[in-house]
Amino acid sequence: MKLKNNTNTEYKGFEQGPIRPPSEAYSLLIRVTRNCPWNRCAFCPVYKRSNFSLRPVEHVIKDIDTVHKHITALLKLADKSSQKGRVEIDTGSLKIIPEERQAFNAAYHWMAFGMKSIFIQDANSLILKPSDLIEILNYLNNCFPKTERITSYARSHTLARISDSDLSAIRAAGLNRIHIGLESGSDKVLELVKKGVSKETQIKAGQKAKKAGFELSEYVMPGLGGAGLSREHAIETADALNKINPDFIRLRTLAIPENIGLYNEYKAGRFEKCTDLMMAKEILLFIENLNGITSMIKSDHILNLFEDVEGKLPQDKEKIMSVLRSFLDMPQEQQIKYQIGRRLGIFSRLADMKNPIRLENAENACIRFGITPDNVDKTVDELMQRFV
Repeated sequence: MKLKNNTNTEYKGFEQGPIRPPSEAYSLLIRVTRNCPWNRCAFCPVYKRSNFSLRPVEHVIKDIDTVHKHITALLKLADKSSQKGRVEIDTGSLKIIPEERQAFNAAYHWMAFGMKSIFIQDANSLILKPSDLIEILNYLNNCFPKTERITSYARSHTLARISDSDLSAIRAAGLNRIHIGLESGSDKVLELVKKGVSKETQIKAGQKAKKAGFELSEYVMPGLGGAGLSREHAIETADALNKINPDFIRLRTLAIPENIGLYNEYKAGRFEKCTDLMMAKEILLFIENLNGITSMIKSDHILNLFEDVEGKLPQDKEKIMSVLRSFLDMPQEQQIKYQIGRRLGIFSRLADMKNPIRLENAENACIRFGITPDNVDKTVDELMQRFV
């Protein structure tokens, strides 16, 4: 693929991309590329009808300088406010030109949450030339030396092709954590959803990241193989992760909005979406097959059925599985109450059903929506669309 580098374009001000991981909610977002260089995954609604390009390094530096300017001004105001015994910062005295409003807002948000982390955008920042990325990282560290963490998304296909020496240099320059969308360890599933990478390459990339000293988050998408490949998806994904031993395994349940490639397959009946019950069985099988690793399982996404399917391996493995088994052992009526309650935000974890007020709210919602065993899965799908 030929990369488009906008080195001759005019700088048009501070930029931020459309997404970042939930764990980077309080990070400063610094955009070094626009959109996704692959952009063909059948499960992903982001970046469609958008061209990929590399931002010129000098434009990124200007973004950093603008944020740094506003951080400096805000810190002076905070110091004055502290001397006067006031809690809130009065920003009314600052003259923010319209072209810098977005940068100011980013600086203000970042400062409000302690300026602890920076996230490099967009979908695959490691596609930059290592020397360019290192220059940006060094500049960030010079401007914000107290930052604890700098992180980025990366594609396995890209990471696997970077030399070990370049990865080590990027790590030494200050990139601490890499987020990789593994999604599945099954070659059949990866081909089905046009992921553009093999299981072997996924494993190679993860191992290279760990060898270079990065903290590694691997994302897994329960349900991605549909009903037909559910078992293979669970077992092969666990096998891949056993060979990588990432720091974090983050669950991201499949949803099928109309603006993804998989939707047409789903509507035509060629892709059978997993129900919540199937998904719970798949995740249980996946967890059962995670062995010999020390990863942290995280269920930090609104689409997931259970927030409490998380913990540190190996010591929390039985606890994690007990949540899934408890749900699967419930009478169908109770399962349905939890499903609807979770999708409406009444429940976040299975233990919430012990709260009589929340349980009553879920029961009333089931009555109001006319939920039955025959329509619960359809209703759940509709409710999940609100969060896609």
